Amino acid sequence: MGLKMRLITMSFLQFFVWGAWLITIANYWFATKQWGPAEFGSIFMTLGLSSLFMPAITGIIADRWINAERLYGVLHILSGISIFYLAQVDNPQDFFWVMFVAMIFYMPTIALSNSIAYNVLKSNNFDVIKVFPPIRVWGTVGFIAAMWTTNLTGHKATEYQFYISAIGSLILGIYSFTLPACRPDKSGKAKGFAESMGLNAFKLFANSKMALFFLFAMLLGAALQLTNMYGDRFVDNFKDVPKYADLFVVKYSTIIMSISQVSETLFILAIPFFLKRFGIKKVMLISMVAWVLRFGLLAFANPADGLWMIILSCIVYGMAFDFFNVSGSLFVETQTSAKIRSSAQGLFMMMVNGIGAIIGSITSGYIIESYYTNADGSFQWKGIWIAFAIYAAIVAVLFAVLFRHKHDPNVELDVKH
Repeated sequence: MGLKMRLITMSFLQFFVWGAWLITIANYWFATKQWGPAEFGSIFMTLGLSSLFMPAITGIIADRWINAERLYGVLHILSGISIFYLAQVDNPQDFFWVMFVAMIFYMPTIALSNSIAYNVLKSNNFDVIKVFPPIRVWGTVGFIAAMWTTNLTGHKATEYQFYISAIGSLILGIYSFTLPACRPDKSGKAKGFAESMGLNAFKLFANSKMALFFLFAMLLGAALQLTNMYGDRFVDNFKDVPKYADLFVVKYSTIIMSISQVSETLFILAIPFFLKRFGIKKVMLISMVAWVLRFGLLAFANPADGLWMIILSCIVYGMAFDFFNVSGSLFVETQTSAKIRSSAQGLFMMMVNGIGAIIGSITSGYIIESYYTNADGSFQWKGIWIAFAIYAAIVAVLFAVLFRHKHDPNVELDVKH
């Protein structure tokens, strides 16, 4: 099997594991378990809490002491075991703690998968900017495959979605040990505590441009969690409205929402062109405007005459996600040296899926329960989506004004250091 195919397989399974439950867990939580919105926010907060420290820690370990692919494999095996047990938990408090343990093992693997891919590609003299996006796109295909598997097997509101995820994680964990060696950088002697511990990546905050970049990555990370938490649940809720209950869109809401991931596959492939033509600031700004459209369209959508709004919001999501998440990862790669590659990617993930996720989870849970939940427990979806759209618009305006970056494609996209 060629190097690209091996990395494609890793990327596919990496996001298959997540896609099996991330979009459908809301249906399991509210419809099957009938637990509350504030508690649900705390579940997504586990993604944030674990991302506060684990990506950075594992990045340091991979940079200094252990082969990245071996650490990656161990984490996936432990994550799979935890997710398998999660399916058997029957109260929200225990569910939180088991999910937290699972996310401690899973969340750092996102950054590690990026650094492994970058390491392998650079070691074999590939152009990362051109070659990585077509590999990463298979992660999105894996996410879609998992969503479809969960929905078509009738498990979008059952505990079997976690079993599907666990099996995928265990397979990936074992497969990881067959990947090319990504050895830690042991060249030279550490000059101090920060360098010996691999903490030099945090010095990126001393650069005002990078500090602002990480700040806005955090704020966009909050928006990402909002759509993951409530998108599928929003469409599925129309089953309680008689005139919509029997529509295909409602019965197979997860498949419809997977249009978002299909859109991702197209926009990922467009990233090299957009980065080279417009630069990171404009690409990130496009992403923020796309988030406004994503939320705004859902505010006025329905499964009948408003179906086009749901579909268009899913298409827009691909741009919103990729132009922020994948482009952001590539930008961090271009701004850092090989010695702190894994640490810097871990730091980026910490800001996005760590602090950003915590902000999105806690704030959205509180706001929805306090202002947009009816007496019977149903949600005021229009108000929820409009509030999210306003948030994204404010972030976009602030980014346009505050983030200063002069685009030079010959410098910005040089990843051969």
